[in-house]
Amino acid sequence: MLSPNDKKLEKLDPFYRPSMSKQKTSAEIISEARNALRTVGTQRPFTPREDQRKLFGPASSRTPENRPPSSFSLHASSFESSESRPISGARLSPLDFKPKAPASPTTEEDPCLAFPKPPVDPAKIRRLSSARARLFRAASQGALLPDRTLPPAESKTTVEPEETVVMGDPMVKINGIYLTESRAVGRLKSHPLQLTYDGGFSEIKKQEMFKGTTTLPSHLRSGGDQGKRRSRASSCFNSSDLSRLETRAASKADMQEKETEIEVDEVFWNTRIAPILHQLEKEENIETICAACTQLHHALEEGNMLGNKFKRRSVLLKTLYKLVDIGSDLLSLKLAKIILALKVSRKNLLNVCKLIFKISRSEKNDSLFENDGILESLLEVLRSEELQTNMEAFLYCMGAIKFISGNPRFLNEMISKGAVEILMNLIKQINDDTKKCGTCLPNSGHLLVQMTATLRNLVDSPPARSKLLNIGALPQLCMVMGQYMADKDVCTNIARIFSKLTSYHDCCVALANYSRCYALFLKLINKYQKKQDLVVRIVFILGNLNAKNNQAREQFSKERGSIPTLLALFHAFYKLDLCAEKPAAGAEQPQTPRPRAQAEDVLIKLTRVLANLAIHPGIGPALAANPHAVGLLLTTLEYKSIEDCEELVINTTATINNLSYYQVKNSVIQDKKLYIAELLIKLLVSNNMDGILEAVRVFGNLSQDHDICDFIVQKNVHKFMIALLDAKHQDICFSACGVLLNLTVDKEKRVILKEGGGIKKLVNCLRHFGPTDWQLACLVCKTLWNFSENITSASSCFGDEDTNTLLVLLPSFLDEELALDSSFDQDLKNYHKLQWETEFKPVAQQLLNRIQSHHTFLEPLSIPSF
Repeated sequence: MLSPNDKKLEKLDPFYRPSMSKQKTSAEIISEARNALRTVGTQRPFTPREDQRKLFGPASSRTPENRPPSSFSLHASSFESSESRPISGARLSPLDFKPKAPASPTTEEDPCLAFPKPPVDPAKIRRLSSARARLFRAASQGALLPDRTLPPAESKTTVEPEETVVMGDPMVKINGIYLTESRAVGRLKSHPLQLTYDGGFSEIKKQEMFKGTTTLPSHLRSGGDQGKRRSRASSCFNSSDLSRLETRAASKADMQEKETEIEVDEVFWNTRIAPILHQLEKEENIETICAACTQLHHALEEGNMLGNKFKRRSVLLKTLYKLVDIGSDLLSLKLAKIILALKVSRKNLLNVCKLIFKISRSEKNDSLFENDGILESLLEVLRSEELQTNMEAFLYCMGAIKFISGNPRFLNEMISKGAVEILMNLIKQINDDTKKCGTCLPNSGHLLVQMTATLRNLVDSPPARSKLLNIGALPQLCMVMGQYMADKDVCTNIARIFSKLTSYHDCCVALANYSRCYALFLKLINKYQKKQDLVVRIVFILGNLNAKNNQAREQFSKERGSIPTLLALFHAFYKLDLCAEKPAAGAEQPQTPRPRAQAEDVLIKLTRVLANLAIHPGIGPALAANPHAVGLLLTTLEYKSIEDCEELVINTTATINNLSYYQVKNSVIQDKKLYIAELLIKLLVSNNMDGILEAVRVFGNLSQDHDICDFIVQKNVHKFMIALLDAKHQDICFSACGVLLNLTVDKEKRVILKEGGGIKKLVNCLRHFGPTDWQLACLVCKTLWNFSENITSASSCFGDEDTNTLLVLLPSFLDEELALDSSFDQDLKNYHKLQWETEFKPVAQQLLNRIQSHHTFLEPLSIPSF
């Protein structure tokens, strides 16, 4: 006799019976959603490494005539010897005043005045100009002309580098600076150093100072009558001039400190810098020159002579520019480092950036950049120089940095020196300037290509990704894409950055929260529909955004034309791939497998986006009812085999699985369920376990329909499902058990479990996977419950051996202390406990009661080890 409780259990409906009136519990809804709907992953699009380092790679949309050159010649003559202001080009208006020739001079007139001279022959002017240039060039290097012509034996004499020019009663002018007489004498006496070498610097010597007399610097005197010149100079410099100078010096006491500093600089130049420059001019050994350059840089830094305020800077730069023609990459880098430290501008800044760029094009020179520390100098250019006036210089500077960033050894150094912040500041500046002007700035696109390519290399490093998130870089990059949408190279580089970043959860969330990105990506897809390299990355980004964020799915679906845009892209690349599949008439079949075409890669990413969108309860039913969407998926399964393109077939099947979850009246999936089942048989008989798993999952959803159950039995698919219970793959056992559970809803089909040892295999699954997978254990118990609905004897229903096993297994699983292993950590233990209490325990208890009520004996069995 059955107890009242057992009679109630007898009347329970079979599990998985489709019933629209029966409301599911929250646990059932969560469980089914977790197992029926799945996100789909895929690999990031592959970017081949460029063989040659160029500003723009072979895939660039720029034509050679519309882009700056990556190859050029550079010589010392390319640099400007002076950095004076460029000529404005404006013509000056003529003066109204026309000077008249003066009257004949008299003996009483000032002897300093001279009559106008007749025009000089142009050839004489050129000769005089050349001589004067040589004269001042020698003076700037410290070589001064002697007071008088010396005989050969006295060619090396001691001459002061700069002589006393003016002496008044209390004032003396030395080196172009007015000092008191006592300070002047003390200053001269404090110069113990004597410098002597041919053609270079003169020796310091003592010179008499005559109070009230005036002498001219030696470099302004020739070999004429010295007395007459002194007399003329004295007559031109009267006592009122001296008085005025004395007053000025007395009123500006603070100038004396500055004068002292200048004199100290002169001493430092003559003692520390000048010998090194002389060595650079005379030395021929490259290693020695490089060592001298390093020494020069240290000396300039020690003397606080770096920057553009040093008065002998032009002399120094001339010497450095001449060494460029030597052609040594190591030497050129050392020269460039010093030149940049001297803060050159305009053409010279451009040329030195070109020089570094030229060296960086060779990968073997990466070690030179690593050892010389030129990277900091390049970043300083980007940080401190004006962008608009140095756009071309920035371009080659960024080109060199881009090449360096491609070497993983430089990533940490670049990030630590602020490369991410510098680049994003420049990008923000370009965005702001473009927004103000309303149009893209000239050549800014070329520069953005280099900057975004560098960022693409940097984001491989976790610190760089963290910095980008902290400074809010992702919206700025989206803004660049919007403003430079016509520049495919810029958009492609930023898409590569996003495809890397969105592979990480925190970056993916940050981009998903920028709501404008979805409309931007849709515009790019519509504009560049035939540009595979850009489109495939945009679609990959959308797949990442929609993978784990339901808000992102909803936001994307609300954008106008979002789903039609994806389907149009799907159709376009399906056509391209179909044409590539069909060989030309009379062409021989290739002997080797065809590599995956670019069109296939886009289709793979597209199916992933559709599969992830289908998880949303508002989007999934709409896609399931869209004939165009379902038609494209089924067409893909028709002409693609899993051996030909595994990932595309698996993604397509996963998308169909997600859509088949929704039991809606207008579902195209439900209308074509038998045709879909026919297509899935190809996957079941393949050797690909991933493909088999996806096909079984679709059968798990479709088998809730009576027609599909009949199809499964007619095609002997159920035997295949029973065989899969022996698989060591836990997910395959779970999905196969789900199909068998749906088959046992029909009383006429329950007998199939006895074919192929189905009951024993279900019990083995419970034994092996039950202790760790309560969902699978629950599914097995539900299947056995449906199978035993009309039970009269447990032994005749399950067999003696399986009955005894169940009578031992089920009580052990229902024992909480035994079922929940204490070795689990607390979070995992809590999760297992929730599954055990809500999903497994009620079903297992019902099944155990039924077996016990129909079992008359119990053979002793040992408890199996789990």
